[in-house]
Amino acid sequence: MRIDIVTKEFPPTIYGGAGVHVAELSRVLARRTDLRVHAFGEDREPDFHGAAVTSYGVPGGLEDANAAIQTLGTDLTILANLAGTDLIHTHTWYANMAGHLGGLLHGVPHVLSAHSLEPLRPWKAEQLGGGYRVSSWAEATTYASAAAVIAVSAGMRRDILAAYPDVDPERVRVVHNGIDTELWTPQDDVGPLARHGIDPDRPTVAFVGRVTRQKGVPYLLRAVSQLAPEVQLVLCAGAADTPELAAEVNALIEELQSTRDGVVVIEGMLPRAEIMQVLSQATVFACPSIYEPLGIVNLEAMACGTAVVASAVGGIPEVVQEGATGRLVAVEQASDGTGTPVDPDRFVSDFAAALTAVLEDPDRARRMGEAGRQRAIDHFSWESIADQTLDVYESARR
Repeated sequence: MRIDIVTKEFPPTIYGGAGVHVAELSRVLARRTDLRVHAFGEDREPDFHGAAVTSYGVPGGLEDANAAIQTLGTDLTILANLAGTDLIHTHTWYANMAGHLGGLLHGVPHVLSAHSLEPLRPWKAEQLGGGYRVSSWAEATTYASAAAVIAVSAGMRRDILAAYPDVDPERVRVVHNGIDTELWTPQDDVGPLARHGIDPDRPTVAFVGRVTRQKGVPYLLRAVSQLAPEVQLVLCAGAADTPELAAEVNALIEELQSTRDGVVVIEGMLPRAEIMQVLSQATVFACPSIYEPLGIVNLEAMACGTAVVASAVGGIPEVVQEGATGRLVAVEQASDGTGTPVDPDRFVSDFAAALTAVLEDPDRARRMGEAGRQRAIDHFSWESIADQTLDVYESARR
């Protein structure tokens, strides 16, 4: 069976959980199918663990267009190369229209994986302007007609059916994200972290991720101000989505650094080996997201043997087990689609209290980390996820 995957992110250009998912799934599927990957961006190596890879830049004439229009233009350039496939599998709205039109053009099923939903990310209008209305239209159109929709968590499945009530629930299947626990492992050598100014002997809260509204970084920074002075914060943060968010986060960082030491900021994404060292060295990993379909980064922390404190939103409670692998922080959210906490101060205080409870009991934190790694091994292997994905493919072709 020939499968064609279309994705915006693919190695070496990965900046979020969707990219990690596509790369790991492709690595396993390439051993079982005739797999072709069509990825946005600059040219890549044409072979990825046996999968044939083709890259697509922005079409000529669209260099100055709105980003959403550039995306649709790239989708159109992919269509001809989908000829001969048995099924198209797309990831995120960026790729969905290529799958939708490719399915119509070539008479094959289109399966899409839902890693996030445009209606639940209204802050993207800050980035895309009117392009956000275009991306929302593209997503709604493709969800309505896809042969199958893969949700990365049960929480995401509920969100899909709420956002798009015309989608047949029987077409929406849950297949979790996964983690390679042979690749992501606890690291004993934390010496190299000294060049970043990290003290391995201090109780430490770590954050790894992009600075987007959904990741809740400002709430974490406010929570850290309530922690004991000896606690170290290690913030591995990608570029902010907007200048406004960058200014807000930078102001909070400067305020923290003016009142306490041990606030370590690492800008840009570190190589995986160093991320594993950061996670392994930390006492606790913090995930203050206000929107998170699953949260691969929590799995990465768990695989490194680190306790997790996370907001109880989206698919996170399907990964982090309260009291066993970490702590979950409840948050009442606005019903306007933004996910904004109804009482931000309470969410910040509750998050700080959960962090403190883990930090003050290092033995329990260590046991949580051990339990988290075992849970990652037992329930989130990519081989199992590939099996479930192939089952969805078969059902979509019937």
